[in-house]
Amino acid sequence: MKRKDFIRGAGLAGISTILPWNKALSAARNLMVSPACILIPKETEGPFPLDLSANTYYFRKNVRETESGVELKLKLKIIGIDNCLPISNVRVNIWHCNKDGLYSGYDNAMNKGQAGKTYLRGYQITDANGEVEFDTIFPGWYSGRIVHIHFQAYVSSSYSVVSQLTFDLTAKNNLFLENSNIYTKGIDPLSYNQDNIFSDGYQIQLATLEKNQNGSYTSFMEVAINGAGTLGIGHIEKENSKNFILGQNFPNPYSSITKIPVSLNYNSDIKLSVFNLEGQLVFSKEFSNLKEGDHTIEFYPESFHLPKANYTYQLDVVNSNGKFSDVKLMTCMK
Repeated sequence: MKRKDFIRGAGLAGISTILPWNKALSAARNLMVSPACILIPKETEGPFPLDLSANTYYFRKNVRETESGVELKLKLKIIGIDNCLPISNVRVNIWHCNKDGLYSGYDNAMNKGQAGKTYLRGYQITDANGEVEFDTIFPGWYSGRIVHIHFQAYVSSSYSVVSQLTFDLTAKNNLFLENSNIYTKGIDPLSYNQDNIFSDGYQIQLATLEKNQNGSYTSFMEVAINGAGTLGIGHIEKENSKNFILGQNFPNPYSSITKIPVSLNYNSDIKLSVFNLEGQLVFSKEFSNLKEGDHTIEFYPESFHLPKANYTYQLDVVNSNGKFSDVKLMTCMK
């Protein structure tokens, strides 16, 4: 769907529950939100996509690995165009080239020597504000393309959106000039009109780019997709819902104990796993032969000395119909 097919949602972007470390940023973001949310245009996955969901290694906040470049904290907010409210528990993938314009995972004439590498790719799950955050580097450019970052908002197996974002020309090229020892190819020579993706419009895909005192940068963009946003309740996969429902933990945020509701439609074996946003497993417990019906799993973060942060919890369910899984985000306030 290109810009001529944009659907405009009605009303201002909704006010969501603000997580404690987002207060300062949220006030600034409200000034940048358009009075009407506009459907993000779908774009090509590019010449070097990888299915990140097939490998849980890519579930990580920091995607830099050993790549050099100006540090960039990229933040995306996913909202639904039906009501302009945030959508939580959506998987968001990002991938982009390194400072020299090369992508990990491929080796061909355009992209020599990068097969088997995994840098600058990852995914996160949107929080109660519909937001994800990645620690990456500012990408370089390559022939025929302006500087850009690919991303995918994966709602379910039946609906996902792949698009791209870019940056203000002046701010971007000032970054290159100020860091010419790193970005040795110089400034990006293209304008939006010379890029085959953004030549028909770029305003909806223009991310902010702000320099921090330490020389790193912060970038933010709001992404509107089909559907209605809610506060704290995400999309439930259709096939999953025939077999089980994983509820949002309560209370959320929590400080000492939180409860995770699970509803089973069949007798099942289940496994609950909790990960930090770097993809490290911090808790896992299995429950055998649970009867169909409603269950509650209690989770005590102090037992594991977990710091204040966002965590994902994943439920794997095995029953007579097969194996199913779902994941949600929760916030520890300890």
